[in-house]
Amino acid sequence: MTSHTTPGDSDRTVLLRGGEVHSPADPFATAMVVERGHIAWVGSEGAADSFAEGVDEVMDLEGALVTPAFTDAHVHTTATGLALTGLDLSGARSLPEALALVRAHREARPATGGGVLLGHGWDSDSWPERRPPTRAELDDAAGGRPLYLPRVDVHSAVVTTALLDLVPGVTGLPGYRQDAPLTDVAHHAVRAAAHRALSPGQRAEAQRAARRRAASLGIGTLHECAGPDISDEDDFTALLALAAAEPGPRIHGYWAEHISDAKGALRVRELGAKGAAGDLFVDGSLGSHTAALCAPYADRADAGADRTGTLHLDAAAIEAHVVACTEAGLQAGFHAIGDAATAAVAAGVRAAAERLGIARVRAARHRVEHAEMLTPATLAAFADLGLTASVQPAFDAAWGGPDGMYARRLGDGRAATLNPYAALLRAGVPLAFGSDAPVTPLDPWGTVRAAAFHRTPAHRISVRAAFTAHTRGGWRAIGRDDAGTLVPGAPADYAVWRTEELVVQAPDDRVARWSTDPRSGTPGLPDLTPGRPLPQALRTVVSGQTVFVGPNE
Repeated sequence: MTSHTTPGDSDRTVLLRGGEVHSPADPFATAMVVERGHIAWVGSEGAADSFAEGVDEVMDLEGALVTPAFTDAHVHTTATGLALTGLDLSGARSLPEALALVRAHREARPATGGGVLLGHGWDSDSWPERRPPTRAELDDAAGGRPLYLPRVDVHSAVVTTALLDLVPGVTGLPGYRQDAPLTDVAHHAVRAAAHRALSPGQRAEAQRAARRRAASLGIGTLHECAGPDISDEDDFTALLALAAAEPGPRIHGYWAEHISDAKGALRVRELGAKGAAGDLFVDGSLGSHTAALCAPYADRADAGADRTGTLHLDAAAIEAHVVACTEAGLQAGFHAIGDAATAAVAAGVRAAAERLGIARVRAARHRVEHAEMLTPATLAAFADLGLTASVQPAFDAAWGGPDGMYARRLGDGRAATLNPYAALLRAGVPLAFGSDAPVTPLDPWGTVRAAAFHRTPAHRISVRAAFTAHTRGGWRAIGRDDAGTLVPGAPADYAVWRTEELVVQAPDDRVARWSTDPRSGTPGLPDLTPGRPLPQALRTVVSGQTVFVGPNE
């Protein structure tokens, strides 16, 4: 890919030509003009000649593909950066290997005063031992230092004694167990203590690392899902300020605090949040046995309330939150995974609609994060109430299938109902795709592949529909219908890709055959068949400003 001039800033007028431009304005487009941070024109190579003399820059795409930049609709930016730059246990294949990685990480970071160590990503379900490390094992590996290690789903964590000592009264908090992963309030308390040990400089570098990685993957926008049980206000406001001051993917922030009145809504707005949404926990996660279920977990034969997980907000609390947000013009949103949790959300939002009128509630475009276990009745309610499902297809790729974590937790029958993307689309529920990074990595094309090749064939959707959910869907989720596509007037958020032949892939071969007919006017996308190489980003542009240029470009 070559340019006749040095790439400039967003005030320059740029003509891109000689490639494939993925645009609904012209399914056969090979050229595009960007002016003052917006798409000015999309069209054919012949018509591009008339623009060549009047622009500041001409970029020869050399056959590359241009698409809208991706939006990752659910990210924890600082935690993602810490996982990128710190101790990553996602590749550990056994308990001894994980402990060895902890020991090596500690030895590489000697600290006077015993600085806190942070890691991420362990999953004992994938280890031969099928158990997490004990506190004694962690104390030994960490050399007596404070250590915080959240499970891959970030809904439970193992910690050292030295970290517990930093949280007075932690043994009396809900979710504390003597020698088992911490959950609930106890987990939130130790996480807060660990993150308080980070300096502002460490946080900023983690945030920069996450934004750099996102830009290198063609991601132009991140939805930060923060909140008092996840991070803190300083982290949230500092991230928004950094994103406003430095080039990179834009950040739309959500603050997951339950509110019930105008005063609470004002506080959320003053933080700079788009809504009191994101990870406002109605329940937990399946991996940590904390997602709220209507029937017990299949692998929890022991007695106790946690056989069905934990419901943190009931329908009445959800109703109060949605009413307060709707009246204040804010988006409401909830983290809900289990079938009991998604049913509670549907009931609570329905009650709010009965108070305020369904038109007002639908217009607010409230969100549900994850939305994994949906009954037909709950799914229909989501569609009727205009709820956006902010979902993570990589969860199915990681944990679905007959041998996966879902099947162990729920049994084959219930596991096969999870993440029903095709049914959601058929019902008219808007989809926005994300990663929940660092739970699963930033990987937009991998996410599209995971939805198109869902482990349960009945839940598969076309590559085109999945791509739309990961581009335009993220913009619609924040209330913007004028972005996420390459059409005149839209923000110039785009990525340039090196890829192989473009194709049309759909779950139904009849649809695929029709769509490849030139008369259908369906633009192609990369072949995402499992095993095929994913596209490589050559350049990422946000509002006309280049935020990533690949090697040798």
